[in-house]
Amino acid sequence: MGQFEGADSAGEAEDSAQDGGLGILVLQGEEMIRQLAQAHMTWGLGTADRWDLDQTTGLITWTFPDRSATAPAQILGSYSPRAGSWMWAWANPSILPEMSRDARSLRDWGEAHGHHAFTRAKFDADEQAVSTLVAIAVRATRATGFYRGPGGNASVIITFGPVTLTAADGSTSTFDIDIDG
Repeated sequence: MGQFEGADSAGEAEDSAQDGGLGILVLQGEEMIRQLAQAHMTWGLGTADRWDLDQTTGLITWTFPDRSATAPAQILGSYSPRAGSWMWAWANPSILPEMSRDARSLRDWGEAHGHHAFTRAKFDADEQAVSTLVAIAVRATRATGFYRGPGGNASVIITFGPVTLTAADGSTSTFDIDIDG
């Protein structure tokens, strides 16, 4: 796991999770991401013509030819493959504090448990490190959606809640995932 220490066995992973360890959280987070992606593909996540994030309203919007989808969102951070770096949302001055609430809670958790990857504002990271961070973050925040917003030099990593689908005729429906059920 690179800069993330994990447990070597299932028993160690359970013990590790109880005291703030990462091994079991990574495995659970990876499984959550897989299930969330599969569920959200049913309404079209990943196929929208465009996406927007409005920090003042806290909403992410995906636009399709015949509908739109909106959801309350949080920004975890950004990843720059070219620079090989990760920056937490709480450290980015262009991100409003309301949009980095989950990232700050992860920083606090990292401080309490001695996991420095959550407490350093910016650090060198590759795809694997970012995948590990995101898996832990999705699990720890109990996010019900995850989106990697493509950008110019960096990708913004976003979690989101219940999705409101609005058809061209104005009718709406809600797509919500109960991660406890």
